Amino acid sequence: MIVIEKSLLEKIEAEAEKSYPFECCGIIFGSIEKNEKLAHSIKSIVNNFGSGEEHHRFLITAEDMMRGELYARQNGLDIIGFYHSHPDHPAIPSDYDRDHALPVYSYLITSVKTGRADITASYVLSDNKFTAEEISAE
Repeated sequence: MIVIEKSLLEKIEAEAEKSYPFECCGIIFGSIEKNEKLAHSIKSIVNNFGSGEEHHRFLITAEDMMRGELYARQNGLDIIGFYHSHPDHPAIPSDYDRDHALPVYSYLITSVKTGRADITASYVLSDNKFTAEEISAE
């Protein structure tokens, strides 16, 4: 389960709407306690996927990850997951998402229908398959 403040979830959904018709993306920082991921903050990342593909793909570069790791270390946090949007598609991981995901992390996906955030779901990769993860928005 990932526990995330309602205000952080609203920021992710607002960013998804603002980025429409392109995918937004970012890093989720927090801690893990008693098998729960506790989200404390997020960092928006510029979608670095090549021109013409950013409407259905996202890319977080190695440099973005290094900056994220540094931020986490400086603030006593861990990277617990990532978020991105699916413009005019369901909040279900694509084959591309699966091929580029890493185990353990939470992957929050916000479906955006005609510019409005619809559903946000979370998934965890295990044995090359995504499993739905409960979101607790407090």
